[in-house]
Amino acid sequence: MTTYSSIGGYGFAVPPQVRENSYFTEKTGVSAEWIVSRTGISARHVLENGQTGSDLAKDAALMALAACGREAKEVTHILYATCTPDSMCPSTACALAHKLGVKGIMAVDVNAACSGFINCLELADGLTARDPLACVLLVAAESLFYRCNVEDASTAVLFGDGAGAVIVECRKTDGTPRRLPKAGLPKAELVDVLLGSDGSLGGHLLMDGGFASLPYKLGETVGPEYFIRMNGGLVFKNAVRRLTECSAEILKRNGYGVEQVDLFVPHQANLRIIEAVGSRLGIGEEKVFLNVHKYGNTSAASVPIALGEALREGRIREGTLVLISTFGGGLTWGSALLKF
Repeated sequence: MTTYSSIGGYGFAVPPQVRENSYFTEKTGVSAEWIVSRTGISARHVLENGQTGSDLAKDAALMALAACGREAKEVTHILYATCTPDSMCPSTACALAHKLGVKGIMAVDVNAACSGFINCLELADGLTARDPLACVLLVAAESLFYRCNVEDASTAVLFGDGAGAVIVECRKTDGTPRRLPKAGLPKAELVDVLLGSDGSLGGHLLMDGGFASLPYKLGETVGPEYFIRMNGGLVFKNAVRRLTECSAEILKRNGYGVEQVDLFVPHQANLRIIEAVGSRLGIGEEKVFLNVHKYGNTSAASVPIALGEALREGRIREGTLVLISTFGGGLTWGSALLKF
C-alpha cells in the first residue's frame, strides 16, 4: 500500500468584463493585429470596480469543492498563490477563508508570481504527507490589470485577471486502476514537482513601487514603478530555456519520454513562448493546450484555469499524463507531472 497526493475538484472563475485588443489602440497606438502577432492574445478578462481577486477565488474555490463533493468546513489548509493580493496585511488567504465562512485553519499567501500554483502544489504535497487527513484548498488568483500601465504596450496588453482552484488530499492505492469519481471527472496523482529560481534576474520583471525597496511617502504621486515593468527580450529567452530544461528534466527523472506525454499545459504567458518550448521539446501542437488568446497572462491562475478548461473540453481523461510548466517573476520556474 502506497500513498500519493490526489488532485481533484477543479474550479476556475474569470470576471465578466472583457478588454478586447481594440481597447489598447487608442491608449498605446498599437493595432489589434500587432498584439495578436506578437503575443497570440485577442482578449483578457478584467475585474470591475469594487471587485477583488478573493471574490474570484471564492467562486473558483466553491466550484472546486462542489466538484469533489466537499464543503468549505472540511478544508484544513488554504494555500493562496498570488503576486497581486487584495492587501499586504491581512493575507488574502485569510480574506478568502472569511468569505468561505471558515475559521481556525492555516491560511497563507504564497508569492512566486506566475509559478505560484506549481509552488503551492509542492507545499500541498508536503502537507498531505504530514497529515493524511488533510484537505488542502489550493487557490491561485490574480488581479493583474490593476497593476498594468495601460499606456505601456509592452506590458498592458499581456495581462488579465482570473482564479483557479483545486483540492489536494492524500490517497492510498493497492496498485489497482484508479476509477472515475462520481462527478465523472478524473482525479490526478501528483507524480513529481520540480522547481527553480534565480533572484539575480529579479529586476527584469517586477512591480516594486510602494514597498521597502522603493517606499512612498504620504502625498507622493504614484509613479511607473507601481506598475508591472519588464525586460521583454531577456524574460522571453529565459522563459524558453527554463521551461524547456525543467520539462525535459522532470520527464527524464521519472522515466518518461516526451512521446508519452498526452497533454502539455504550459503557463499561458505568450503564444510565441509556448510554441518555442513545444518545438524544442518535440511536443506536437495537437498535444499543447492553449487558452492564452481569450484570457491573456493570468499569472499564477493561468495553469489551474487551463486544467479546468481542458477537463471540461474532454482533453483530459482517465490515464492521461499531463505535463505542466510555468515561468514567472523572481525569476521562478517549475514543472509538474500529473497522472489522471
